[in-house]
Amino acid sequence: MSLLSYRDSVYRTAKTTVPLAARLFPSLTVYSRFMVIVYRASALARRGQYTSEEWCQSCLKTARALEHVGVSIEITGIEHVERLEAPCVFIANHMSVLETAVLPAIIQPLRNVTYVIKQSLLEYPVFKHIMRARDPIAVTRTDPRGDLKAVLEGGTERLAKGISIIVFPQTTRTHSFDPAQFTSIGLKLARKAGVPVVPLALLTDAWGNGTLLKDFGRIDISKPVRFAFGEPIHIEGRGRDEHQAVIEFVSSRLAAWRAADAH
Repeated sequence: MSLLSYRDSVYRTAKTTVPLAARLFPSLTVYSRFMVIVYRASALARRGQYTSEEWCQSCLKTARALEHVGVSIEITGIEHVERLEAPCVFIANHMSVLETAVLPAIIQPLRNVTYVIKQSLLEYPVFKHIMRARDPIAVTRTDPRGDLKAVLEGGTERLAKGISIIVFPQTTRTHSFDPAQFTSIGLKLARKAGVPVVPLALLTDAWGNGTLLKDFGRIDISKPVRFAFGEPIHIEGRGRDEHQAVIEFVSSRLAAWRAADAH
């Protein structure tokens, strides 16, 4: 069972009283806690002590920091991950830093997992030590052919070891969802490795993308955070129908969530 506490395969943030300072200054509160989490994790990683358990704890603390200021988190469909008998490829839309910082607290306790990430993240001060410790697959986003080779080779190697892969097929983080920018690289990896894909829709624009520093935008406590895992999809043929099914899962969840939030 995940470090987050589920009931009937659903997690929802419990309603609690938010401290006045956290309510008035949510961004300052979250980012001050987040930087402490990151620096501690980086120190452990430099010493070779950043284990899967430590990774989960770091990500859980980040989720708790968001809840502390009043951000509500909802997770559904986790039963699909629990029932998996083999590794898979998670394919998700990408909105903000939030999913990168929180998803391992949800998935890692159930399945060993790593990311496909931008090569530049392995060069970020402090943060690079954390990412290197998690053995991600790095891509440039400027060389499509080279990136595909890196994902197919690195992904099949990790999947063969029982490590699932999280793929964000969009070219960049964005609060909107454009199916035309949603590549099939995750489907190609799953087809080559002979594993299922698990679609993952997420709504994480409560953690804004900043103007000067894209990673650190405004924390908006009025926006709920949502993750929805779909049923595993097994690839047949070239995977075109399965790719469309993932797109439809993500787009339908986003539409439903936004319609609900508008009322």
